[in-house]
Amino acid sequence: MKTITLKINDKSIAGKTFLAFLKTFVAKEKAVEIVEEPKSPYNPKFVEMVNNAEKSKKRYEVKNVDDLWASL
Repeated sequence: MKTITLKINDKSIAGKTFLAFLKTFVAKEKAVEIVEEPKSPYNPKFVEMVNNAEKSKKRYEVKNVDDLWASL
């Protein structure tokens, strides 16, 4: 089994048409399954910033809030 991820703009005419085609095809053919991923409640830019921060080598460890404010 292979998994293919497609991002389809369901607000465009082409995206709506393609989704309709897929749903029609899937209804007839049981070998294909459409799985919708839940949308993240987080802003994509925020998620990117968190991911970049996790990858960053610039990390500071503080023991309490006072140390945190002092480091800023």
